[in-house]
Amino acid sequence: MSTGKPCVLVINGPNINLLGTREPDVYGVMTLADLNQRLTKQAAELGVEVDFLQTNHEGVMVDSIQQSVGKYACIIINPAAFSHYSIAVRDALAAVAVPAVEVHMSNIHAREEFRRHSVVSPVVQGQIVGFGADSYFLALQYAAKLVVKEEKPVE
Repeated sequence: MSTGKPCVLVINGPNINLLGTREPDVYGVMTLADLNQRLTKQAAELGVEVDFLQTNHEGVMVDSIQQSVGKYACIIINPAAFSHYSIAVRDALAAVAVPAVEVHMSNIHAREEFRRHSVVSPVVQGQIVGFGADSYFLALQYAAKLVVKEEKPVE
């Protein structure tokens, strides 16, 4: 049930469901469920709601981006492997009038050559990389600042 607060959609791509067990030296030991729980708590403190989607399927990601119009005030997206080659995800983000922030837990610019380029980054508000789970928390702070309207005191 909506509280009337702006809502942010957090989209996670392939293999993010394996957080906590997948390459913990790169991605840490926090699970996706733990991350989502912490983001939900932070969202409440920032005055926004947050919904989550994790998918290993490119078409599901594209559909969710397209369906965000009129429902979400901002998207936080970790396209994961799709970052590096999915023109479909890039085009979906470019086609909707919903601001988006790209996040990555690892510093993609310091990893393998094929990970250093994101086809998504030119069509989002910004990219936050390399801070582990904090990349998401920083993105949520930005999203809330972008979408929460300051209430003016009654005179």
